[in-house]
Amino acid sequence: MRFPKLTILTLAWLLVAITAPRADEPAWPRNWVVIPTPHSYGALVERFNDAVAEQQMGIVSRASATVGVKKLLDEDIPGNMVIGVYRPDFAKRMLAASIPAGIEAPIRFYITENSDGTATLSYAPPSEVFAPYDDGGVALDDLARELDVIFKAIAEKATAG
Repeated sequence: MRFPKLTILTLAWLLVAITAPRADEPAWPRNWVVIPTPHSYGALVERFNDAVAEQQMGIVSRASATVGVKKLLDEDIPGNMVIGVYRPDFAKRMLAASIPAGIEAPIRFYITENSDGTATLSYAPPSEVFAPYDDGGVALDDLARELDVIFKAIAEKATAG
């Protein structure tokens, strides 16, 4: 049975439209943990700070295009912040296992503001971040699994209702 070209093109377009993410929804990497929250961007940043401290981790770095764009271009864009989290004892163990893996520290969380005023917390689990470093062996794998538990606890505490 033959279908007219227009019907095939229409079906193809519908398939793309149905399976593609909405324009307002980012296409997050498969291996990331992505947690939409009911919290505003500012509230989630504060909750995140508290959760990191509760897990006895340190905030090593912060970067925000929102702040930079406002400061240098005097324009407003939706909130976003990349926050690097780590601790010296983990850094020591990581480097003992794999010098190349050092590029991954601090491991980052990403807080983004949604169009409805809520915010999302996302991150790649440490076991995913360190997976490419075969030279780290069991020591790096064990460290990554330990960090997975801590990062999950940070995320759960920060995003809880």
